Amino acid sequence: MTEICDQVTASTRAPGAPLVGRTAECLVLEAFTNRVRAGRSEGLVLAGAPGIGKTRLLDHLADTTQDLLVLRTSGIESELPLGFAALHRLLRPFLDRRERLPDPQKAALGMAFGLIAGPAPDRFLVGLATLSLFADLAAEGPLLCLVDDAQWLDRESREVLTFVARRLHAEGIGMLFAVRESASDSAVFEGLPVYPVAGLPESAARELLTGTARSPLDETVARKLSEQTDGNPLALVTLVSALTAEQLGGATALPEPLPIGSRLTACFLAQIRALAKPTQELLLLAAISPIRDEALLWRAAALLGLSEDDADPAIEAGVLAPGNGFAFSHPLIRSAVHAAAHRGGLRRAHQAISAACDPDHNPDIRAWHLAAATAGTDEAVARDLANSAERARARGGYAAEAVLLARAAELTPSVSRRDERRLAAAQAYLMCGDPQSAQRLLLESQPASRVPAMRGRARWLKAAIETYFCRFEDQPALLLSAAAELGPEDGDLAWLMLTQALSSAMLSRADTMGTTLTEVARATLRALEGRASELSVRDLFIIAVATRISEGHAAALPRWRAALLALCDGELAEAGMPLAVFAHLASDELWDDSARQVVFARLHTFDRENGALVGLRVVLECQATDALRAGQRDRAAGYLAEARELLTVIGLRDEYSLQRLELLVWCGAEAEARALASSIDGTDFPARAMQAAVAARYLVVLELSLGNYRAALDRARFLYDEDVPGHSNLVLADMVEAGVRAQEIEPALLACARLDTQARASGTPWALGSSARARALLADDDTAAALYQEAIDYLGQSTIAVDLARAHLLYGEWLRRRKQRLEARIQLRIAYEMFSSARAPLFAERARAELAATGERVRHSNPAPDPQLTPQESQIAALAAEGATNTEIAARLYISASTVEYHLTKVFRKLAVTSRRQLRSTLGPVN
Repeated sequence: MTEICDQVTASTRAPGAPLVGRTAECLVLEAFTNRVRAGRSEGLVLAGAPGIGKTRLLDHLADTTQDLLVLRTSGIESELPLGFAALHRLLRPFLDRRERLPDPQKAALGMAFGLIAGPAPDRFLVGLATLSLFADLAAEGPLLCLVDDAQWLDRESREVLTFVARRLHAEGIGMLFAVRESASDSAVFEGLPVYPVAGLPESAARELLTGTARSPLDETVARKLSEQTDGNPLALVTLVSALTAEQLGGATALPEPLPIGSRLTACFLAQIRALAKPTQELLLLAAISPIRDEALLWRAAALLGLSEDDADPAIEAGVLAPGNGFAFSHPLIRSAVHAAAHRGGLRRAHQAISAACDPDHNPDIRAWHLAAATAGTDEAVARDLANSAERARARGGYAAEAVLLARAAELTPSVSRRDERRLAAAQAYLMCGDPQSAQRLLLESQPASRVPAMRGRARWLKAAIETYFCRFEDQPALLLSAAAELGPEDGDLAWLMLTQALSSAMLSRADTMGTTLTEVARATLRALEGRASELSVRDLFIIAVATRISEGHAAALPRWRAALLALCDGELAEAGMPLAVFAHLASDELWDDSARQVVFARLHTFDRENGALVGLRVVLECQATDALRAGQRDRAAGYLAEARELLTVIGLRDEYSLQRLELLVWCGAEAEARALASSIDGTDFPARAMQAAVAARYLVVLELSLGNYRAALDRARFLYDEDVPGHSNLVLADMVEAGVRAQEIEPALLACARLDTQARASGTPWALGSSARARALLADDDTAAALYQEAIDYLGQSTIAVDLARAHLLYGEWLRRRKQRLEARIQLRIAYEMFSSARAPLFAERARAELAATGERVRHSNPAPDPQLTPQESQIAALAAEGATNTEIAARLYISASTVEYHLTKVFRKLAVTSRRQLRSTLGPVN
């Protein structure tokens, strides 16, 4: 076995000693490692109370995996503020392999560890780099990564390692996390299987007690100890060493209550306080010093007049583990020493460590310990911490930046500067997804002392916090007020606030409190005059949105075009609302399906290469919509499957998926679609107003496919009145159809007039074809046929196959009602075949029924058998058919090349092909 540890932690039993009472756990771990040996990958979380035996199980696993490369790390409380610290310790022996990574991943890892200068890396890209590095190691043999006390890993390291664990599949990598079951942020482990570690059964507890006791043990005493400790092994072993021979033998009563739980810590402390003072001081230094830096520890010890001889009594007492460097025999002892230290002694220890640090090589560790050694306020120390926070931010360590700035604020003597640092810390907490801490810091600041700019910034942060708590309705008014507090010199900040206000108002729409969407849009356009910096691509979209809302569709068209053009050619950056959201609105407002595909192809590539997984998820959902419009249902399902997978990877839930609703509508799953739409409409969740509007658009299509024209008209009227950018325009042709068939001509005329105006301004085949189709429904017999043919001609030039099929259907229905059966059959047969090919059964059935009414018998379509590829297999097969290599596919899908090979082998077997050439032939042309 090759074992690489950045910290060696001894267990309560000697290494290699057999486990007591852990048969079930050992079977689970054996199955876990066997799957890793077989080339599969696994992630597993061991969760249990302190002292329950998680560390001992990790020790056992390391002892029994002689054939695996074992990497070990452990969280430590004193490193919580240091972003990526644990990850750096874990990967440091292998950083020479960084050169083998794809360039974006190599750069992200280098920036995260401060090895190279550059912008803060995306945390997901750092995760991908770590996955690639692990896969590179596993290519030489199975790998096991053991992470103890994961609840004490710095936040950035914890997120990266759990990200990797969720992306494992066929690399031969096992990742095992040991975490306290009460960890406050255990949600980070969501998506990983959890095995709860419980106490020992009574018989095993008695065996452990008997083997540990240095004097005879009474059976009744053993049973009582087992019951009152719930079989906690550490509590049992500690009690045996703490109780007298008379108590163990039953001659003297046991103490009441037994020293377990919080009293177990007291038991450790009693053991420590029995040691000489120099040994206690050395233990305190060890408890707060960085792991694996014994040189620093002994330099600090020398400054306090301590020597290596002072460690011997702790080793003899079992507090330190012998032969493993300077390691505590259990992580709880480190915590107990730290928590129980007197303030004066703790400050003295921190001062020694800061003095022992090299200010050039360890400035951040030095600053943190110097701050911990400081009582009261000290601007110089606060400035050092603020500088460390800047370095943490540059590495993408927003959690570390937040902690450092919050402590810097505590040390700052000036009230205004203190508030400034608190606000900066609150913003950093928001960046790392901790709105509770951000809110606490905001409440601690002093609004009465702030200059107007600081009051404005505080309100901006308050609005941002509301976003995290899914409360959009109050934000626009709050941000308008905050922007009004700013002076002319803060034009860029005012613009940023108002763009956020506009985004929130778009989501809350009629639910917006204290202002209106139109007022926010107008204020945003006024703020444009105060901008000092150059407009970004995102700014151009914001301007287009504001113009659309305040001045109408026609006035916004040139703005939309300019923004889309910039998105095709300009510099991209994902921050805030994903660019795909704006691109979706712009392309649909312009009825420009061609530009839409170009833009999303560029965003897809950019977001993949840069690890912008939140943005990529939205891109995939938009591409699923495009695939459905093109009649490619399976391709759409593949996009949505990957989008859902990314939600799991980034730790979000797919509770309300509008794109899934769209897929259900086209699949003809009426009951399921209505149930999902009902949950969206009736549940209080973020952006409910916008979500309800979008859901209404999909339900209009469902009602039309079923022939429920009045219900379709009611839903379409709602969207017509709301005039939601990028959505209401697409329902206009449907509203005309619903109104005509429901014999309500007035709303149909209104919708047709608006659609015709937009189509003429847009000029795209999609827009002009949609308008011609709508006008045909309202036309007299002399002009209708020509308009239907015009619609078919225009829509045939677009990628919107389902709208083309619907034009054929409507034309065929019109012809049949005029007794032109032969001509009707031609159009209806085309519609039926197109809908069948698109696997849109409800519209296909509508076309089949019309064909039957002409006297033509049509068999129900029986689609070819599905080869039962999983969504990921379908993605890999499609990319392989396009000619991508395994390495290219791995980079694109955020998996390893081994996983690609594993899935591709299954694809070949399922499709009965033996080469990529045959694969291309079997799958057909890739769209």
